[in-house]
Amino acid sequence: MGWSEILAFGVAAALLVTSPGPNGVLIARTVPTSGRAAGFATIAGFFAAFYVHGALSVLGISILLVQSATAFTIVKYLGAAYLCWVGLKAIVAAVRGVELPNDVAPARRQRTLRKAFVEGLLTNGLNPKVSMFYLAVFPHFMPLNDHSGLSAFVLVFVHSMINVVWFSAIVMLFSRLSVVARGQRVQRWIKGVTGTVFLGFGYKLATFRPA
Repeated sequence: MGWSEILAFGVAAALLVTSPGPNGVLIARTVPTSGRAAGFATIAGFFAAFYVHGALSVLGISILLVQSATAFTIVKYLGAAYLCWVGLKAIVAAVRGVELPNDVAPARRQRTLRKAFVEGLLTNGLNPKVSMFYLAVFPHFMPLNDHSGLSAFVLVFVHSMINVVWFSAIVMLFSRLSVVARGQRVQRWIKGVTGTVFLGFGYKLATFRPA
């Protein structure tokens, strides 16, 4: 696999990363309420999830998810249920108007970072569409005489690093706006919009049918 194949895959991956999706919405929800560090912890969760999807693709489990209706349905509905749960929780918080403290104690901050990481891992990991992206794209960029496992993880690394660079820029943008976003009214608006969008993503994932 040469640099031309890697570059071409990078372009395709960049289009996927920069398109609107639940990852961007999760960053928009996390940074204004939990801070920049929590935003980067969420990105770390995204990063780890890419390698989970990559490992599943290399081992052939992702093919099972596509070919087996039962396996695909189980993973799909798990992901949809998680997205809907996050969306409902955000909407309830918006209705109640719960204001988070501006100063977070160190122990509380550590728990928040872990929670942000897990949210990023689950949001990206419980999405079979990412594995399907790999299954559809990998054959176009890996030569048959190459080491398929190594080539696959090179592509996963490229995809994950594009994700890190893009969402790191988004985190920095939202952190600059965090002073304004910490206001009670703005927080409720962000949570309400986030909850609605996540419910929409959950519905789209639940009704998704592979081609």
